[in-house]
Amino acid sequence: MCIILLAAGFITWQFLGPTVSAPEGKYFYIKTGTVYADVKQNLLDEKIIHNSLFFDFLSNRIKYPSHVKAGRYKINSGTSLYKLLRMLRSGSQAPVNLVINKIRTKEDLAQKIAANFECDSASFMNALNDSQTWHQFNVDSNTIITLVIPNTYSFYWNTPASKIIKKLNDEKIKFWTADRLAKAKAINLTPEQVYSMASIVEEETNKEEDKGKIASVYINRIALGMKLQADPTVKFAMKDFKLTRILFTHLNYPSPFNTYVNTGLPPGPICTPSVKTIDAVLNAPKTNYLYFVAKPTFDGYSNFASTYAEHQINAKAYQQALDSLIRARANK
Repeated sequence: MCIILLAAGFITWQFLGPTVSAPEGKYFYIKTGTVYADVKQNLLDEKIIHNSLFFDFLSNRIKYPSHVKAGRYKINSGTSLYKLLRMLRSGSQAPVNLVINKIRTKEDLAQKIAANFECDSASFMNALNDSQTWHQFNVDSNTIITLVIPNTYSFYWNTPASKIIKKLNDEKIKFWTADRLAKAKAINLTPEQVYSMASIVEEETNKEEDKGKIASVYINRIALGMKLQADPTVKFAMKDFKLTRILFTHLNYPSPFNTYVNTGLPPGPICTPSVKTIDAVLNAPKTNYLYFVAKPTFDGYSNFASTYAEHQINAKAYQQALDSLIRARANK
C-alpha cells in the first residue's frame, strides 16, 4: 500500500509539480508547420522537459499532438508539465512588442521585422514590393514606408508579413485624424507628402524648436517652385548615411530623391519621422524664410533668412566658425 501511494505521489508530482525548466532567453519557439514529434524533441533538446514518457502520456490525454500551434511561448522555471501543455495546446503565446523609431529604408524595416518575427527579411520585402499590397493600401513602391508611424506595436511572433503591414496601415489611418488631414490640406500637401517633408526635417535637426521653421522653408520653396536643396536627400539618394558633409561633387548625383537635381518633394520619405516632427510640419508657422544654415555656435540650432543676401551672411559666419574649429583641432 505504501509503495502504491509513493508511486501515485511520484506520478502526480511529474504532472503537477515544478518539473519544467525555463529555456535560455525564457522563450520557446514553435515554427509554423512543426509537428508534435519535433516539438517534443525540441523541448528535450533545450532541457525544458526531462522525461518524454510523462509528456507523451499527458499530451495524448489532452489531444495536444493534433493541436500543435506555432508561436513564441514564455516558459517560467518551475512550471508544471500540465500547465506547459495547456499553454501550448491553447496557443497562449507571449506577444512581441515591436518598437519602431527612425528607419531609413524598406530594407532596414525588413531586417527589423526578421529580427523579431518568424517571417524572414526576404518574405517581408516581397510583401512590401508586391503591387497588390500597394493597391490595397493606396501607396506605391516609394510611399509604402508612409504606412509606418513610429510607435510600439504588439504582434504575435508568427504573424505573417501581410498582417503586419495591415496593422501598420490601421495605425496610419488612426493617426491621420480629421484635424491632421485638414492641416495637411491647408498647406496643399497630401498626408504622404507631409510625411516625406517630415522625414527631411527629421534628418535636418533634432531641435524641436527649429523643426516647424525648417518645414516653413520647404513649404515656401515648394510654393515658389524652388528646389528644396535638402542635403539629407542627397545622402539618401547615394545610400551613404555616414556622410557628414555634402560636397559640391555630391549635388548632381542622379536620383529622383536628390532635391538638388529635382524640383519638389522626393517621391517618398527618406526615413520614418517621429510623430512630433510630422506635427511640426502640420503646424509650421507662416514665415518668409527661404534659407537656413547651422548657427556658428554649433549648438544644433539654425539661422533662418528670407533673402539670399542675408543667407550668405549666415552661411559665411558658419563656414568661418567651422574653419576655425577644424584648425584648432588640427593644432592640438
